[in-house]
Amino acid sequence: MQTITWEDFGKVELRVGRVIDARVFAEARKPAYVLQVDFGPEIGVRKSSAQITRLYRPEELIGRLVVGVVNFPKKQIGPVMSECLITGFHDENGEVALCVPDKPVPLGAKLC
Repeated sequence: MQTITWEDFGKVELRVGRVIDARVFAEARKPAYVLQVDFGPEIGVRKSSAQITRLYRPEELIGRLVVGVVNFPKKQIGPVMSECLITGFHDENGEVALCVPDKPVPLGAKLC
């Protein structure tokens, strides 16, 4: 495992957002959804491609809080420009389970 400094960690903008839209990303090479995530008034709504189709359905994602990296550069994924990275953990089967706060927190709150 590589060691980083506190300064390195401080550069990563991990923020809480609420999924406001989720749709199947039909053009993706691997099964994925396109998510619209509201990170609050300071950051706004960002789009992301998320390979979470095995554990979640689009309709159950709407309204959920998620944790995303909002200061990566945009990334073109097929026809979609991904503007943030939604975080998660691989389960024992290799499927991605979302990283989520376990209590309500304000949109845009930074991980500390």
